[in-house]
Amino acid sequence: MSRIAVTITTPDGLCTATLHTPLSAGPAVILYADAAGVRETFAEMADRLCALGYAVLLPDGYYRTPYAPFDVTTVFSVPSERERLTQLARSVTAEMAVRDTGAYLDFLSGRSEVAGSLVGTTGYCMGGRFSLWAAARFPSRVVAAASFHGGNLAADDPDSPHLLADRIRASVLVAAAQDDGAFPPEQFERLRGAFVGEGVRHTLETYPAKHGFAVPDNDTYDSAAAERHWTALAGLYAENLPR
Repeated sequence: MSRIAVTITTPDGLCTATLHTPLSAGPAVILYADAAGVRETFAEMADRLCALGYAVLLPDGYYRTPYAPFDVTTVFSVPSERERLTQLARSVTAEMAVRDTGAYLDFLSGRSEVAGSLVGTTGYCMGGRFSLWAAARFPSRVVAAASFHGGNLAADDPDSPHLLADRIRASVLVAAAQDDGAFPPEQFERLRGAFVGEGVRHTLETYPAKHGFAVPDNDTYDSAAAERHWTALAGLYAENLPR
């Protein structure tokens, strides 16, 4: 495996990213980071996916706004840092995220490390929304989409992913956290109803763990839930994005 630093031209500027490549060309996966942004923890997660035979793209979704890295151990306990993170997360709109994903897909289409045109996505926290938006907006390319402890997947807003269920052709995996204010039971059921109503192939589960369970540098990281997430993600891709 190797990590390659790349720059992707998007309609809004230049997005820095890393492309994690297996020993031979493999199907592409786009990994959307959580609200604290791209950091070494996510690069290591991309490496682990790459080891399964996938070419994994890890883009910096905050490329439009230069920012100082967050300390994830204190970002939610220091009010000024929490506010800074919140404002940065809100600065990336749904249409921005969709434009970016289109650029990522164009980039991947031209890489020799990538096999085929079909793509998987996975996202964490706010990246879970990005993953489902990608599946809805690019149904001919995204065949497997996952969200782990994603927030606002069936919220009362016009950009909520559940409103796009009719566009999704991918197989979808959503693993929620328990007692998660960003994705409470009513949203879980609303998302399930949307998927069932539109015939989306899906697995919706709630893991007995807190929001952030899959990301190792989160203070809510749960090793058992994280391993369960890796097993589920590998199964999703093996079934829908064969190497």
